[in-house]
Amino acid sequence: MRWGADTARSALVTVRAEDAHFETTDWCLLLALSAIWGSSFLLMAIGLDAFEPGLVTLFRVGLGAITLAVLPGARGSIPRRDLAKCAVVGLTWMAFPLTLFPIAQQWIDSSVAGMLNSAMPLMTVLIAWLAFGTPTGPRRLFGVGVGFVGILLIGIPEASSAGTNAIGVLLVVVAVGSYGVAANLAGPLQREHGSLPVAARALGFAVPFCIPYGVVGIVGSSFAWSSLIACVALGIGGTGIAYAIAVTLSGRVGAVRFSIVTYIIPAVSIALGVVFRDETISGWAIAGTVVVLVGAFLSSRVD
Repeated sequence: MRWGADTARSALVTVRAEDAHFETTDWCLLLALSAIWGSSFLLMAIGLDAFEPGLVTLFRVGLGAITLAVLPGARGSIPRRDLAKCAVVGLTWMAFPLTLFPIAQQWIDSSVAGMLNSAMPLMTVLIAWLAFGTPTGPRRLFGVGVGFVGILLIGIPEASSAGTNAIGVLLVVVAVGSYGVAANLAGPLQREHGSLPVAARALGFAVPFCIPYGVVGIVGSSFAWSSLIACVALGIGGTGIAYAIAVTLSGRVGAVRFSIVTYIIPAVSIALGVVFRDETISGWAIAGTVVVLVGAFLSSRVD
């Protein structure tokens, strides 16, 4: 998600120049956010050990909404005319993609999901060009093309190893595409009303979307303390606190420097998957992740 420096005005943060050097606080925020978002794939995997995907999503979205609701910076008012737009953002940014990720991770490793998630900046640029008519120069489009080569390098070996793995890869790609749609829809709302109030409203609207599948998931779920703790951490930390940190960091260093987090998250998800889930990473997947990140870097540059 792209956060402009002016979008954080309601988060009570100090906005500095776009070219400002990272201070110690900025590095701490960046590393904390990378660790939180990078670990979310592992937490989903642990949650799925006992809970059905719909219940994992409901825990995440519901606890995230509660967490943001208690933050003072999220209480800014949004005109009624824009509430419907916030609901659409809630569907495309939270409810729909956060439902697809746990479903996909029934068939693919958490590390693979994290690697494929790195394509989010590519999807944002591509959808901005195709669906929203945003002028996009040749260098950005070249970056998108490079990134999709990386997605193929990650996805094809994984998908060809078993039939269901292909479904998991496809679901993650669709989820990341939904993030791209949401990024373009949320941008104007964030610039007008502030990032944190928009995120809080969007999460609030996302909860009703997640309730039906979550209730169905209760039936097929068992119980494990490890899964419950993972889901609580995923909701409060990986969804609620993470958005607050993201707004703060973006307001301090600007959108371009904030995008560095995109390049760290896959490394965190890979490391955690290998250490805690004994996942194996193929050379093709590592190479594909590098190619995706190169494409993301190129597509994020202004022509």
